[in-house]
Amino acid sequence: MTALRPLLREGWEQSKSLSLALAVHIVAFALIWLGTMNWTPFKPPQITGMTIEAVMVDTQALTERRERALREAEEAQRREAQRAQRQRELEAQRQREREAQERAEAEAAERQRQEAERKRAAELRLQELRKRQQRERDEEAARLQAQRDELQRQREALARQSQLEAERLKQLDDQRQAAAEAEAQKQREAELQRQLAAEEAQRRQGQRADLRSQYMATIQAQVTADWKRPPTAQPGLRCTLAIVQIPGGEVISATIRGRCNGDEATRRSLVAAVERAGTLPYRGFEEVFEREINFVFRYDGD
Repeated sequence: MTALRPLLREGWEQSKSLSLALAVHIVAFALIWLGTMNWTPFKPPQITGMTIEAVMVDTQALTERRERALREAEEAQRREAQRAQRQRELEAQRQREREAQERAEAEAAERQRQEAERKRAAELRLQELRKRQQRERDEEAARLQAQRDELQRQREALARQSQLEAERLKQLDDQRQAAAEAEAQKQREAELQRQLAAEEAQRRQGQRADLRSQYMATIQAQVTADWKRPPTAQPGLRCTLAIVQIPGGEVISATIRGRCNGDEATRRSLVAAVERAGTLPYRGFEEVFEREINFVFRYDGD
């Protein structure tokens, strides 16, 4: 309906112009017709010459009035046509401005929708990463528990065997052999303890490495969520940022350090993203927290 209003208004203006022009032409035609009629006014016999002269003077004045009326009608028609043209041009300009505003509003709404979709996708990726890492930690814990159970069963079997051997040696009254076996048992247990200690150290080292990987992945997700990617940023981006923070994760400073294959606008946007984040993940990562970290930001496309 909005689109039809300019067309209806333009049709109405054209109708008014056409009606005015038609009325002017009708009046002009009537004046011409009256001027061409053969008027025969009353003429007394004694002043015939003077009467004929008066009729000629009236006809000339009528012709002048008719021509003036035609000119005025044409001028009025021309002014009306110009006014109607200006009105149509003004309405067309207003229509273009309304359409441009509607396009701008639609584009702004689309940009907001895309930004919200990008943030939702980043949040989903972060949740999936956390779930996968939790599954891996659970599986590793289950594997280590199974190893500990097996070692415990071996220790119990070895203890039972040692007890049987000790009883046999006691029966044979061979104290020396019993002492030697006891020493052997002690050495075996010490070896088992060393193995358990080594495995526990390896497990803790693996857990720390996993925790640090999760810590860096969480920082990557948070910085990515706060990153306003410039148009010049391309997939395959790798930039190392030096970040200084305090316990609690509050960012003190962030700078580009070392290798970065992004342009100047991209580098500034990454530093701004870290500063915009304000506070990096801390709770749950106290064991791997460092005041100064070198963080490699990665972008491989949306």
